[in-house]
Amino acid sequence: MDSNVPQRPKALLFGSQPAELNAVSEQLREQCDVIVAENIAEVLTRLTPEDVGALSEIDGRLSPAEFLLEAGGVLQQLPDGLALLDVDSRVLWSNRRLMELAQREVNPVGELFLDAFANAEILGPDFCPVHTALGSGETARSTLKLAEHAYVQVDIAPVPDPTQDFPKYLIAVARDVSDAVLQRQKLNAVYQAGLELGDLQPQDVLEMSMEERVELLKSKILHYTQDVLKFDTVEIRLLERETGLLDPLLQVGMEDDAASRDLYASAEGNGVTGFVAATGRSYLCEDTMKDPLYLPGAPNARSSLTVPLVLHNEVLGTFNVESPRGGAFNENDLQFLELFCREVAIALNTLNLLVAEKATTAAASTERMLCEIASPVDEILNDAAWILERYIGHDEQVASRLQQILLHTREIRERIQEQGESMRPELTRAGLEEKSSHPGLRSKRILVADSDRSVRRAAHELLGRYGCVVETAHNGEEALLMARTFHYDTVIADIRLPDMNGADCFQRIRETHEHLPVILMTGFGYDSTHSIVKARQMGLEAVLYKPFRLDQLLTAVDKAVQGPGNRDNGRG
Repeated sequence: MDSNVPQRPKALLFGSQPAELNAVSEQLREQCDVIVAENIAEVLTRLTPEDVGALSEIDGRLSPAEFLLEAGGVLQQLPDGLALLDVDSRVLWSNRRLMELAQREVNPVGELFLDAFANAEILGPDFCPVHTALGSGETARSTLKLAEHAYVQVDIAPVPDPTQDFPKYLIAVARDVSDAVLQRQKLNAVYQAGLELGDLQPQDVLEMSMEERVELLKSKILHYTQDVLKFDTVEIRLLERETGLLDPLLQVGMEDDAASRDLYASAEGNGVTGFVAATGRSYLCEDTMKDPLYLPGAPNARSSLTVPLVLHNEVLGTFNVESPRGGAFNENDLQFLELFCREVAIALNTLNLLVAEKATTAAASTERMLCEIASPVDEILNDAAWILERYIGHDEQVASRLQQILLHTREIRERIQEQGESMRPELTRAGLEEKSSHPGLRSKRILVADSDRSVRRAAHELLGRYGCVVETAHNGEEALLMARTFHYDTVIADIRLPDMNGADCFQRIRETHEHLPVILMTGFGYDSTHSIVKARQMGLEAVLYKPFRLDQLLTAVDKAVQGPGNRDNGRG
């Protein structure tokens, strides 16, 4: 063709009335080449290969916006894969992103939609999404596994046709969800790791030697670190409080010189591990060749991630993973490893690895373990609730998994209590009297908000004797977050929290849960902001004075949790 001869423009006509189409077509043929499409599938298939300069829908029965995006080529630029299917699931049209997600060079037009994703494994929840969409008239969803770390989520919906009783076409949307699936897998790994580390038989643990306890912990940690979290190189060191030496507990994949190197909890001269142990802060080393703190560890390591093992605000040791790839770890890896390390720290304490002598009695051992893990368990609940509400609340599957982690974190404490009691066939007379004097407190969940650590600890100790499940918050906002996220039978809050007074805390809790009983507490009757007076005007019924008198504390809590206003008020 002579390049100097101007090409005639092309116009694409679409409509459901043949007579009107023919009339308009005849009028346009002198000015341009006319292409007539008989249905929506033909419109979409002709738009891309044909150099169409105009698109017109003749009879006005369809919205002009239906083809506007494709007419401008915008659908080809979307980050999601799109395809138009017939009722037999064959692809009539698709954009370029769908080809990229399916990892193919040839457009899948004419193929069955799911066949376009070669060797894909359908993970559900819907294993026949096309049939489900046609049968129900609603969107059907399924997830496809394309490779070891590649996942695509597919949503298929019928295209309503007001002129037909049954839809003739379906729209399929494919989205890369690899990161989200891998995150869910890691959350599941942390959940399973917590189950394993918390599923202890106290009598067996008490009878173990120090070496046997170490081997038990190492086998559990190594399984979840390597097989599930996919960290191949691992180094765990425990801190000797007296000397500051970081003693190796578990090392896999490290150089011999690195494994035997003496490291101390010091911010200088002891590598990343010493810095993390000294500061209690996690450290992400993206390039070992440029990082001044890094000391050679694993062979050819180019990046590392080191997290402190912390219990009750005390550093117990360090957990280090390394990779031969530069920048192999990101903020998500950091968050998951920190959550996993909290479970490890609790397991270290529960297994009594850091104490030389065994517990003298099951009751004393259980009480000590419960006392020691109370604060770190509360910290996990506080932080996980924050993530649940602000970070991943939009993803229902991730939120559900995180809810399970929260549930299990509580179960760690409950299992220790149950196992300790099962080892005591006969309670002491004092213990029987305690349990029987306030039976209504058994298993009641109490939230205590106070900035004073000793008050929070006292609440755990005193109310825990009577079977209460106590959880704590450091300030008002944290208490409000916990109350929004979880169910409590009553809340005990100090009138002088760091970020709000008692009246404000009372009012905001009642705005969220109208019938949740609240008890305010104050030291020596001091109330400079008149919080108690204001709260009483809003319905406050009980006030406690610190330091606690046990009888007054029990009476106030017993009345609150048994009152007619107490009812379900939270998510879990």
